[in-house]
Amino acid sequence: MYTAFYGLKEDPFNVTPDPHFLYLGEKHREALAHLIYGLRQRKGFMVITGEVGTGKTTLIRCLLNHLNNTNGTKAAFLFNPRLGTADFIRSILRDFGLSVDGGTKGDFLQMLYEYLLVEYEKDEKVVLIIDEAQGLSQSVLEEIRLLSNLETSKSKLLQIILVGQPELNETLCRHEFRQIRQRINMHYHLTALSRKETQEYIDKRLHIAGARGPLFTKRGIREIYRNSRGIPRLINILCDNSLLNGYALEQMVIDKKIVKEAAGDLKLRGKFSNLWLWLLPGIIVIACILSYVLLQESAYWRTLLIEFFHRLHPLKEIVTNGINGFFKF
Repeated sequence: MYTAFYGLKEDPFNVTPDPHFLYLGEKHREALAHLIYGLRQRKGFMVITGEVGTGKTTLIRCLLNHLNNTNGTKAAFLFNPRLGTADFIRSILRDFGLSVDGGTKGDFLQMLYEYLLVEYEKDEKVVLIIDEAQGLSQSVLEEIRLLSNLETSKSKLLQIILVGQPELNETLCRHEFRQIRQRINMHYHLTALSRKETQEYIDKRLHIAGARGPLFTKRGIREIYRNSRGIPRLINILCDNSLLNGYALEQMVIDKKIVKEAAGDLKLRGKFSNLWLWLLPGIIVIACILSYVLLQESAYWRTLLIEFFHRLHPLKEIVTNGINGFFKF
């Protein structure tokens, strides 16, 4: 709706993981480098976690693009982990391009094992990537553990990457999944973008979309970072709504006020500010207790405080009596 108004060729803040708009922050680049290294070295089992909207799926899409442009690696990507064990194995086979007409789970496992052996003989690496892995059932996780046992005397036949929200860590830390946990050779946690990276992220997307100059003021960018906390998905949503509001107001450059209004409409400001509303009373109480203890036990602090107020306050006697009364309390 607003693209023509701002002179843009396309929507710069679409929430879908379009590789055309790819931006990798420092943590994303580190995670990608760890994954590529792990696959090359046949590390076997790797885990990537991160909060909602931090760019996990974008990272995996980037990895898949890298693998497609690299000889010697074949990948299966599962984005719907809520399957039964038989359907889970069948989906893996189909993603590897194998024909699955019928059979039992045992037949599927044998077919997968034979496929992995053939690829190993050709010196091909095979990787299984599972997104939204925090939703895996206990039975499917056990199946994944068994798949990680597929190996020769020298190497793993199947590399496995689990990608999920922090709840995945909680699941893997449970006693019944200790065998899977012991097989994990690499674990990387994605964090949000920094303020500098948020600026770069916004500038890059606007430039790719055809912007001829900055569409957000510096204070507007800072407000976007404050409300989005550097989470790429929230940055996209907030920028998109801010540009829409600016279009409605016929304002070519988005300032802090417009971003604030958009954040309020999206209920982002309330979530960010409520933390201080909860913490402030506790901080005040703790400060009062510490002050009382220090002042009660040290005559030095009492004298210092009286002298301080004597220099600042004209009503010296009233202030002195008030402080001495506090110490007698």
